[in-house]
Amino acid sequence: MNRPSPPVPHCRACVHYYITHDARFPYGCRAMDFKSKRLPLQEVREATGRDCQLFQAKPPTNLGRVIRLK
Repeated sequence: MNRPSPPVPHCRACVHYYITHDARFPYGCRAMDFKSKRLPLQEVREATGRDCQLFQAKPPTNLGRVIRLK
C-alpha cells in the first residue's frame, strides 16, 4: 500500500517565518536568515529542489475559540 506523503511545510505555519515590513522584501525566514519577495519556501525549493528542512510548526493558538471565564 502507498503511504500518504507528509504535508508540505508552509511558511505561514512555521515559527521562523516573519513579515519584514520592507516593501522590497516582505517575507523573511529567521532560521535561514534571509528576506525575499516570495515566500521563503519558494526560494528554498528553487535553490535546493527540496522542501524546507528547517520547518518547525507554530504551537496551536486559541484564535477562533470561545473561552469562557468562570
